[in-house]
Amino acid sequence: MSDELLVVRAQLGEWAAWAELVARWRVPVWTYVRRMLDAERADDVTQEIWLAVVRGLPGLREPGRFAPWLFTIARRSVTDRLRGEYAREKESLTTDEALVEDPVQAMADRAELIAALAGLPVLEREILVLFYLEDLSVEECAQICHVPPGTVKSRLNRARRMLREHLEERGYRP
Repeated sequence: MSDELLVVRAQLGEWAAWAELVARWRVPVWTYVRRMLDAERADDVTQEIWLAVVRGLPGLREPGRFAPWLFTIARRSVTDRLRGEYAREKESLTTDEALVEDPVQAMADRAELIAALAGLPVLEREILVLFYLEDLSVEECAQICHVPPGTVKSRLNRARRMLREHLEERGYRP
């Protein structure tokens, strides 16, 4: 059954359709949030996202656009959390020191990639996560991030370059 049909049925109050939507999207949403935040904050933010989805689903006018709408809510929730923390800490938006710490960096390529990804600025990390890890199109990323597709492409290019440079500094060669 398509997401669009499930959304319409959930909007009409069908509990089974709502449960199927949550089952289908729970892991991708949590994975996206987890790649943007640490595990403890990811759990809290994911709960906030699903609460926003419950509240907003009756007003979703284009059921076929459920995935971009869902990830827009997720992005906004992550951004709000980060903005609040940064405001309290009065630090710049560079998260290199807080997120690069990986005690087993030399253990596996995956661990190195995760550390490199975490070392990217939030905007570049977000685009890589949405495009490559969540398999969203440039257009969907643009809608979620509220930027033109050209901006998504330039962020992807910059993020790839930054990631490649970071990995090369650590001895990894393409």
